[in-house]
Amino acid sequence: MFTTRGNVFSLCKRILASKRFSSSVNTSSENLQLDYLEGVDNGIVTVGLNRPEAKNALSRTLAGNLFQAVEAVKIDKKVRAVIIRSLVPGAFCAGADLKERSKLTDSEVKDFVTFLRSLTNAVHDLPMPVIAAIDGFALGGGFELALACDIRTASSTVKLGLVETKLAIIPGAGGTQRLPRIVGPAIAKELIFTGRTLTGSEALHLGIVNHVTEQNVDGNAAYLKALEIAREIILNGPVGIRMAKVAINSGLEVDINTGFLIEGACYAQLIPTKDRIEGIKAFQERRTPKYIGQ
Repeated sequence: MFTTRGNVFSLCKRILASKRFSSSVNTSSENLQLDYLEGVDNGIVTVGLNRPEAKNALSRTLAGNLFQAVEAVKIDKKVRAVIIRSLVPGAFCAGADLKERSKLTDSEVKDFVTFLRSLTNAVHDLPMPVIAAIDGFALGGGFELALACDIRTASSTVKLGLVETKLAIIPGAGGTQRLPRIVGPAIAKELIFTGRTLTGSEALHLGIVNHVTEQNVDGNAAYLKALEIAREIILNGPVGIRMAKVAINSGLEVDINTGFLIEGACYAQLIPTKDRIEGIKAFQERRTPKYIGQ
């Protein structure tokens, strides 16, 4: 049990110390699978939530494992795109583990929600593009996890929503801040105040998801679409993509003139790179560039 924010992170470190996440091979834990794809998909990492008995509800153990997976990917310069998906049919993530939470003290709940917010921030702050492949319902904290990603694909059968007010609480893992930045404050307020769930087509109309794909018999249509996008991403200069993400994310937090300065600073970092020279040379020679991330 834990009672302070520092102890939350200490707890997760202890949990994660027992799980080995390699930066070069496929790795599995009890409830999360981290796969480094190979061949033409080299550079793509998939993070698979795999807690079927609870529809991927975010327990302390699953949240801790996910946090370390994110930290491992963050420092791996070979990773060019990340896909967060579910390995549980019909469910991306049911949100917080309410059975576990009912056994926590008020202080413990507060600290764990703080940790979940840190987790979604860590996903948001990954230097490479992150795609959420939503092949089942994503509610509460599960939807907040998806909102922290750069791109979202969804199957036609999804249900999405910040439903916390139905439980007399509010979204606590970044949802009150990220959703208004996507759909605007008025629509975000309506969705949060009512706890309404959205279909894939409704989420697409509001700009919450980038693509909606008809679900297939394998139940992985959103993942396949996410993989298709990731394959496009890894063909491009990885340093350029990372700088583009910095420019966009940082620019959204400031006025547009400051944003121009941020863009200029990001561009300046790319001028001396080997990849920029390779891109120009490949264009002149009419061949596919071979980027090395330098």
